[in-house]
Amino acid sequence: MAIGRPPSTVPVAVARGLRRRATEAERELWRLLRDRFRPGGHHFRRQVPIDAFVVDFACLKARLAIEVDGGGHATPHAATADLRRDARLRELGFTVLRFWNQEVDREIEAVLDKIAAALEGTGR
Repeated sequence: MAIGRPPSTVPVAVARGLRRRATEAERELWRLLRDRFRPGGHHFRRQVPIDAFVVDFACLKARLAIEVDGGGHATPHAATADLRRDARLRELGFTVLRFWNQEVDREIEAVLDKIAAALEGTGR
């Protein structure tokens, strides 16, 4: 499977807008993803268009997608949409990790440990 960015129907301008409007939790996780994992050869991108979606963060080489969710994802409708989205990303070969904003804010080391474990599990 190709390592580059997968095809997407989402305009790049949409992803750029999401980058500009990142939450505080997304900004903090982005800073740490770049600092912690890049030296190990894992390059993360933020607000990556994949298929019909934009994932918050992705390491394309490892096929790892990371989502940081706020309270809007706690509704039944949003939870169902997230399940469909995750299933489609898995069909495309991605492992999907989801974290709540509060996890990133209060338990960042545990979040980073889960990401590291997922990267180790990919073997890439």
